[in-house]
Order: sequence, then C-alpha cells, then structure tokens
Amino acid sequence: MKYTTIPNSDIKVSKICLGTMTWGQQNTEAEGHQQMDYALEKGVNFFDVAELYPIPARAETYGATEKIIGSWFQKTGNREKVVLATKIAGWGAYTAHIRKDGFSKRAIKEAVENSLKRLQTDYIDLYQLHWPERAANCFGVRDYPYQNHKETYENHLEILETLNGFVKSGTIRKVGLSNETPWGTMQYLQTAKEHNLPRMATIQNSYSLLHRAYEYGMSEVSLRENIGLLVYSPLAFGVLSGKYVGGKLPSDSRVALFPNYNRYSSLESENAVVEYQKIANKNGLSLVELSLAFVNQLPFVTSNIIGASKMSQLKENINSINIELSPEVIDEINEIHKIMPNPAP
Repeated sequence: MKYTTIPNSDIKVSKICLGTMTWGQQNTEAEGHQQMDYALEKGVNFFDVAELYPIPARAETYGATEKIIGSWFQKTGNREKVVLATKIAGWGAYTAHIRKDGFSKRAIKEAVENSLKRLQTDYIDLYQLHWPERAANCFGVRDYPYQNHKETYENHLEILETLNGFVKSGTIRKVGLSNETPWGTMQYLQTAKEHNLPRMATIQNSYSLLHRAYEYGMSEVSLRENIGLLVYSPLAFGVLSGKYVGGKLPSDSRVALFPNYNRYSSLESENAVVEYQKIANKNGLSLVELSLAFVNQLPFVTSNIIGASKMSQLKENINSINIELSPEVIDEINEIHKIMPNPAP
C-alpha cells in the first residue's frame, strides 16, 4: 500500500480508501466485516462512510452502514488502526427522513452525536459536509443552475464555528467538504482564515475517466490551497469495468438494481469506455486497473475511494495501487480525453 497524509495534518492515510455505501443494502453486515478485515490486512487504513448510507437513501436503512462499521469496531477492537471519515447529510427531498434544517447548529450537533453512537467511537477523524445546501452543479448536473444564484446559501461562519466546538473537544480531528465547487470551497477557506476557524482539509468529489470536470477549476484549488481530493465513483458506478458494454445489464449490478443511477450510462460514455478498454488491452491491464491506476497517480488526489459489492471486485480495486502507468499510457488516455472529453456529467 502507498500512503499520504490528510493536508495540514500528520494523519497518515492509505492512497486507497474503503468506500462503504453498499453495506446494509447490497451487502450484509457479515460481508461488510469481511471487506474491512481484508482491506485492513492489505494496508488500507482509511474508511469512508456517511450518515445517510446505504444508498439509495431510505428511512428504513438510514444509518445502517455506520452501524455495521460500529459493530466491527466493537468486535475487533480495531478503531485505532483506522482513519474514519463520515458525513452529515445535506437538505433535500430524498433526505427529509433524516432532518430538514440542513447544516444548522442543531443539525450538526445531532448528526455528529448520532454518528458517534452508531459508529461506537468517541471521535471522528474527518467530518465532511455531504453536499452544498445551495443549488450547485453536482450529482450529475453538468452546468451551474444560474437561475437560482440569488437564493440564500450556506452560513459558512456559523457552520465553521459549530464544527470548531467539536474540534476543540477532540470529537472531530479534521473537517472536509464534498460535492463542492471552487466558489464554495474558497468561501470556506477564506472564512476559516479570517476567523481563525478549522480549515477544510479535503474535498470529496466525483472523478473518473468519464468525468474529469474537477480539472476545470477545483484541481488548481486543491494544489494551490492544499486541500486534498478524495475521489468517489472512480469506476463510474461500475461502468468503467466494461460490464455494461453492448447493452449488457448484470442482474446484480447497481444500475440494474437502481435504474435511476444512470449518470454514466449514456451512449457517449459507452463509446469512451470502448476506447479506454483498447488501451487497457494493449498494455496488459484490465479496464478497472487502468481506470483506478490513473486516478491513483494524480497529484491533487489524497485518496481514491473504492467500493465493491463482491470480494473479487474489492481485491482487484485494492491491487490497483501496485500498478504504475507509464507516461506513454497517460498520453494515450489523454488523447482519448481530447476527442471525448467528459462524456458523463
């Protein structure tokens, strides 16, 4: 395994992070425990979860994934071996069963305390805001919804002051963002600097060979402001395994189980997948290995969040850390990107 640190800290994290959002829906508690056992054995010390997991978000399963991690901590005593990240859910119609007051002081306090109980721990290493409260181009929205730009947006000062109380108490070690834009990120960084409040250390956004929009503005923010990217969906809901090419739809796949998860399922995306598969074949790699190794090598990436519903997938994903793509292969990938830039939003 390779390691880095959460920016502006001495917290060492594996370059591969274990994603958990299928546990409690597609995966049982026993399967979640098996994945954590294997990941830790292979040197993965960084786990990412969220209060709303598993996905899709439902009242019946709310918090189930955190509970699975908590029961594993209780069973194994491995809490100190893991850097644990979780998130507070933002407001939305699909999270109304959780709460309806976004990132208010009350909401943050409730979310943190409930996550601690479910996770059976007294501290969280990285606490993240799952998505902005304002309208923004994330979750497959390609363009900024400028029609809503006059609506109210997050009270950045109040949010950071509330989080600071947990940081001072030792309940939270570092804070981070997710699904944010350059403007939102800089607002948090500027507010923290002006008021001597906790600085956002990481940002968890989507990135893959099919969706490299992070490079349009956020990659510069990451590099110049030292805020590390935690990549999610590096395999684009499994599309970058190639298993959907030619109209195939495995019955146990995420897209088959949840048809609305079609962000990466366009014809343009499939055409790009075919071209990236050619590069993988030419270089003796699987498409999964090519896709993950590309992300692992990016200079603005702190950790690459992989998720799997099967152990065979987990093993291949983790093994990607051992693959180093040559400059020639990177050039081949970028040539395809020039012709087919960001086919998925």
